[in-house]
Amino acid sequence: MVTLQTQATKVSVIKNFTEITKIRLSVSVVFSSVAGYLLGCETIDFMTLLLLSVGGYCMVGASNVYNQMLEKDLDALMDRTKNRPLPAGTMSMPMAGVIAVMLTLIGLVVLYMINPQTAMFGGISIFMYVAMYTPMKTKTPLSVFVGAFPGAIPFMLGWVAATNEFGIEPGVLFMIQFFWQFPHFWAIGWFLFEDYKKGGFFMLPNGKRNKGTAIQVILYTIWTILASLIPAFHVTGDLKLSVVAAVLIGAIGLWMLYYAIRLYKLQTDKAAKQLMLVSVSYITLLQVIFVADKFIR
Repeated sequence: MVTLQTQATKVSVIKNFTEITKIRLSVSVVFSSVAGYLLGCETIDFMTLLLLSVGGYCMVGASNVYNQMLEKDLDALMDRTKNRPLPAGTMSMPMAGVIAVMLTLIGLVVLYMINPQTAMFGGISIFMYVAMYTPMKTKTPLSVFVGAFPGAIPFMLGWVAATNEFGIEPGVLFMIQFFWQFPHFWAIGWFLFEDYKKGGFFMLPNGKRNKGTAIQVILYTIWTILASLIPAFHVTGDLKLSVVAAVLIGAIGLWMLYYAIRLYKLQTDKAAKQLMLVSVSYITLLQVIFVADKFIR
């Protein structure tokens, strides 16, 4: 009996930790950082790659914990979030605070071991996400614009970790992921509109699920595609794309644009959810193509 209770406790602790750090989101962010590192490095240093992965997870995890601490009462109002550890009461606020602080300190130290610039950008991402984006979500749709800055840092963070430099290459990686976040998060804001309303969150650009919002989704999708193709013109330093890779990037961009236009035509929650899923596939495939192209060329 004691053994079973101990095992159940361990499972509960692990479950709470993975939920409060949003493991799927954190892993996707680490994936972006690793892709950026592979694009920037001359030779792969697996120790640096490990430090980047651990430090990146800690920083994103810390941001998510702080976010859930600040939004505990609001999370309790929404179906999507009411079973998170804090509103559900399976984790205390003091424990969440300890986890957040420990992850922040570990993340900063680990990233600093790579180089100071990587730690600096990691710190900026936490500050903007927690101190700016989170409180703005209940006040203005501009929160998505502010949140796009920390959200775009991971892809370029990997390049900075590999080179210890910030230049046009990581700037372009930042721009790609920055523009991408608007259609992605507006799609989420569309099909979760009613749930977000319960928590008082303003996520859509004009506050409504209408053609005005859909047009902006299309425009930012186009800007994402254009930004993604800039390296094909070999004007971005060491960040380059071959013709074949550019065609593939263009193709998946048109795939995402199709679903953005579809949202404009249908204006349904189903169309918005499909766009969200396609946008996740798009950014993942884009990063895979960029990295594969570098090593195959």
